[in-house]
Amino acid sequence: MDLFSFQQDANPGARLLADRMRPTTLDEYIGQEHIVGPGKLLRRAIEADQVSSILLYGPPGCGKTTLAHIISQHTQADFVRLNAVDASVKDVREVIDQAQTNKSMYGTKTILFLDEVHRFNSSRQDALLPAVEKGTIIFIGATTENPFHYVNGALMSRSTLFQLHPLTKEHSMLAMKRALQDPDKGLGFMNLKVDEEALDHIATMANGDIRRALNALELAALTTPPEADGTVHITLEVAEESIRRPIVRADESTQYDVLSAFHKSIRGSSDAALFWFLYAVEKLGMDPMVFIRRLIAASSEDIGLANPQAMVQAVSALDAYRNNGWPEAKLNIAQAILFAVESPKSNRVYTAISNAMSAMDEIKSAEVPLHLRDTHYKGAVKLGHEGYKYPHNYPGHYVKQDYLPKEIAGRVFYEASEQGNEAKIRHNQQLRKDQS
Repeated sequence: MDLFSFQQDANPGARLLADRMRPTTLDEYIGQEHIVGPGKLLRRAIEADQVSSILLYGPPGCGKTTLAHIISQHTQADFVRLNAVDASVKDVREVIDQAQTNKSMYGTKTILFLDEVHRFNSSRQDALLPAVEKGTIIFIGATTENPFHYVNGALMSRSTLFQLHPLTKEHSMLAMKRALQDPDKGLGFMNLKVDEEALDHIATMANGDIRRALNALELAALTTPPEADGTVHITLEVAEESIRRPIVRADESTQYDVLSAFHKSIRGSSDAALFWFLYAVEKLGMDPMVFIRRLIAASSEDIGLANPQAMVQAVSALDAYRNNGWPEAKLNIAQAILFAVESPKSNRVYTAISNAMSAMDEIKSAEVPLHLRDTHYKGAVKLGHEGYKYPHNYPGHYVKQDYLPKEIAGRVFYEASEQGNEAKIRHNQQLRKDQS
């Protein structure tokens, strides 16, 4: 348990720059104006020390923990921090028991800040519910994952969700310039000369993560040998050594979003599908097989019989990937994606399944019509298994007869569209109707 964990360290020099420069007031806080700007609900609550249970959701380095730190500096309540990575139900109950004692004996509020709340499983989150509901504790949760996927619905309903947006390059630049000018908590005590292009590179590579930008700046300042006059010169080359590649955020929720964008781009006949596929595999490190499976599904769900070759292309891409691996199969998969994108679209296979499932739910059980039943055994005729009309003996290889249970006789599940190859199917369907 980490009680009053945001108090200043006795040896501030031993802490990383990002921690030393952590804002302690809302005026110092960088970004998130949509929730803590002047007059906004959360800002008013913090300033009045009237914060209720909240969830802070946003990417790494966007200010969730810092916001909790600011709340801890502005409240008269006991402020306790737990990290869901190593906290147990016992830890939570100890906080709740102490909070109950403080409330009943001294009238003191307790705020529990639970960092990385998504790492708490449902049973551990359940342990919080009675205390939150009774007002024994004020709960503040922070998560980088979509809370609708990872946070107990009951806990969500008792908390106000605030979504923090990714910070920008400009935010990182502002944080670094503050650190360079601050002689007490920052690097202002050093004789530094930092090229603007070096700051620009760090800010770009940090990709909105202020913590990463400040840590890279500190690394550059502390590891660069001083010049003859004692100046530490941070050039672009030094900056490139301190922070090499931008971090692309790829939590599970992001991966679902990218996969969704891929499928919807195919459905919308947009070659953006190719972009999302390559971005996911090359930048986020996702498995190409995930997208090939979705491509196969889309070939039936969104194209279907309007162009049956889309399925052939998708399955061929699967074979190519299994045989050749990545990146050799990149061309084959891209070809199948573009084939699906450019194919005429129809969802009639999907709707046919939906129609058939609905009909199935309408009847308790399906009795096979007598004329469709098996006749390959003695006595079948005596059971009434007769009357089947063999279509190939009739003009056009078609003859009208019932194929469904009598409760839903005559029902049609698949009605072809006029898209692509389905136009021919629709024509054949009309011919059969005319013969009936």
